[in-house]
Amino acid sequence: MKKFEILEHKADLKIRAFGSTKKESFLNMLKGMTDALKPEIKKSGEVEKEIKIQSPDLPALLVDFLSEVLYLGQVNREAYFDINFKKFSDTKMECKIIGRKVEIFGEDIKAVTYHQLEVRQNQDGAWEATVLFDI
Repeated sequence: MKKFEILEHKADLKIRAFGSTKKESFLNMLKGMTDALKPEIKKSGEVEKEIKIQSPDLPALLVDFLSEVLYLGQVNREAYFDINFKKFSDTKMECKIIGRKVEIFGEDIKAVTYHQLEVRQNQDGAWEATVLFDI
């Protein structure tokens, strides 16, 4: 199963991520967003950040999570590639994001939007999430 795909969009960035579980679809969306930023990674070791998020539903949880990761990445000049989930439900998550320091980002994402947002389970049981990013 592929992890994510970049979908065609006139002005913004649209990513669809896949996973056999909700957690895996969140991880793959993180990987897609990080890949789209085109970070130039420094040679230094890994960095970790703790995140706690509470949202009204699963789609909002995804937007809030990605928004927090985007903010932390920009402020700390870091790119995140992995998630260590401590708690995860449709409305709450606690995790550690793992990444590396960045020299420069090749692209800029301004915001994670709710426009055309979708998180759903397919008939085969796999999860799929679609997010539109303002660039």
